[in-house]
Amino acid sequence: MNEDYAIAVFWSGADKAWIADAPDLKSCSAFGATPEEAVSELRVAMAAWIEAAKANGMPLPEPLFRQALPAAE
Repeated sequence: MNEDYAIAVFWSGADKAWIADAPDLKSCSAFGATPEEAVSELRVAMAAWIEAAKANGMPLPEPLFRQALPAAE
């Protein structure tokens, strides 16, 4: 299901790292030395976020954001 959620990736000069963020999932983000590493870490965080929401009986948010470009495989 986490393939339905958009991912934003950007460089953070303050953190000196790439940040990957899932805007539809509150406070769900990750960082890495490369954009690919940040996205990989975010996918783990997204799965944990979704699992925790389900375990607590919380509804999953509808995906609102859209990616500007399709994710690279």
